[in-house]
Amino acid sequence: MVATVDNTSSSQIGITGAALKTSGQTSADAQQDRFLKLLVAQLNNQDPMNPMDNAQMTSQMAQINTVTGINQLNETMKSMASQFTAMQVMQGTGMIGHDVLLQSNTLSVDGGTASGAVNLSGNADKVSVQILSPGGQLLDTINLGAQGAGLHPFSWDASNYTEAASPIFKVVATSGKQNVASTSMARETVTAISTDGATMNLQLKGRSAVTYDAVKAVL
Repeated sequence: MVATVDNTSSSQIGITGAALKTSGQTSADAQQDRFLKLLVAQLNNQDPMNPMDNAQMTSQMAQINTVTGINQLNETMKSMASQFTAMQVMQGTGMIGHDVLLQSNTLSVDGGTASGAVNLSGNADKVSVQILSPGGQLLDTINLGAQGAGLHPFSWDASNYTEAASPIFKVVATSGKQNVASTSMARETVTAISTDGATMNLQLKGRSAVTYDAVKAVL
């Protein structure tokens, strides 16, 4: 009588796929332990007439080592990201109390004054800022005259503004008969710094919080 063996080839065991198919919560050490257990099981149950060759075993060992290294690198990067966020918040606290410019055509009234800025793409012969109600009614016009390319601040006396919603503004800039492209900026005061995961947020006095990358200038 010939003794039989429970033959299982490497493709049937699927050692590499099983070892690598782990959740994000599984540690690198746990993956290695699982891999070694599966490797021993495969060696114990392999076909004596068709054993797994050295190249196949070496390939699988290399794959698990690669995955382990990647997991360790991911953990290192997560730690670095957390430290970077903490450092960013500490540095960001220096912005508290400072004014920042955001890309927006909505003005916040603070102490009877609303402030903003105009960023011109080129030189303009005439620049004016039209202050409008939320419904689009013209309330006032601020003439800035001729201005060069770049950032130009303005302020509006809002002491008589009584609407609950914030006013908006429109920029009209021309050079001869040609319009000059412009970007509307609102001015706000930073009151606090917070984080949402890896993102730093700025709490503002007159509007909702914004992410740090929304800030176009710090004044």
